[in-house]
Amino acid sequence: MTLPASWNYPTAIWSGAGRVADLPDACRLAGIRSPLVVTDAGLAPTELVRGLVDLLRTAGLRVGLFGDARADPTTADVERGIVAFGRGGHDGVVAVGGGSALDVGKLVAFAAGQALPLLDYVDEGDNWRAADPGAMAPVIAVPTTAGTGSEVGRAGVVLDESTHTKRIVFHPAMVPAVVVCDPELTIGLPASLTVGTGMDALAHCLEAYCVPTEHPMADGIAMEGMRLVFEHLPVALSRPDDLEARQQMLWAAVMGGTAFQKGLGAMHALAHPIGAHHRTHHGMTNAVLMPYVLAANLRAIGPRLDRLARWLDLGTAADDVLRAVVDLRSSLGVPDTLAALGVPADSSDTIAAAAPLDPSAAGNPVRLTTELAGRIFDAAHSGRLD
Repeated sequence: MTLPASWNYPTAIWSGAGRVADLPDACRLAGIRSPLVVTDAGLAPTELVRGLVDLLRTAGLRVGLFGDARADPTTADVERGIVAFGRGGHDGVVAVGGGSALDVGKLVAFAAGQALPLLDYVDEGDNWRAADPGAMAPVIAVPTTAGTGSEVGRAGVVLDESTHTKRIVFHPAMVPAVVVCDPELTIGLPASLTVGTGMDALAHCLEAYCVPTEHPMADGIAMEGMRLVFEHLPVALSRPDDLEARQQMLWAAVMGGTAFQKGLGAMHALAHPIGAHHRTHHGMTNAVLMPYVLAANLRAIGPRLDRLARWLDLGTAADDVLRAVVDLRSSLGVPDTLAALGVPADSSDTIAAAAPLDPSAAGNPVRLTTELAGRIFDAAHSGRLD
């Protein structure tokens, strides 16, 4: 069994079974005396969250609870959290849950002290420079899923319901002060979420690795993150109580969230509008799209995938990676098509038009045009892998 460990890249990571007991120390380290615990409606009434609130109160902290974060959170969700933060006189956030809850927690801590509306800080140009980093409240992240990487991310994703667009709010100082990676918190995760979030970690690592810019540190992290997913995600699914597999997947998620500072690509550029319009699970959408995006980019990423095949001991060629991805999806019960996720075929034009405008599109190894996005969507919808 992996022993508890701590390190400080890209932020303070406290890892190991039972480390959630150190949450009061994390708050003290971050200078938080009155935390707002931010979580989702499903977790808010659970023994897990009640126990964390009691733990913090017993340590002498003045604690509030905001339990209204939703999957694919909207600007309205964040605004309600900001109101709760201000009314409670809080000075920091403890974000508990999956990627949506972590994003809401980070965005509340980011925006509560800013002068402008949240969407004025979307990741376009130098918008982030308009924010006052001194007005940002510190965040402690406690992930209960292993995949999104939001716990080490410098951004939060929010749905603008007026345009059905997922917007990314970015600031370098948005990274949580401490991340508590306790595998015991992921033991009860449903199988579908174990798979969906785990494949999201793979998507982050794989897509960042394929971005055609030089970032050897991100590439190395991404390659090892992919190895962890291929080795441990099947175990986490087949043996849900296996703490070793759960811990390794938490690490893979952190590595994916760190690596994609390099950028992402067509997988996420398509998954964002698909999720915004059809409310599909983000990680599962990435998992369905994965081989179709790889196939579309293959001419530009062949040498990279050759190296990856050797690193993962899959063979020696790019085709071996593509085959391994398809086999992994099948073994985990991931659907082959977008149709199986309930995405209608007639949304092709809408998604194809939106994907090239997504910030993730800039990192795709092949220029993501509307035409190419449409071809990938149609292939993923029908299951045609050329």
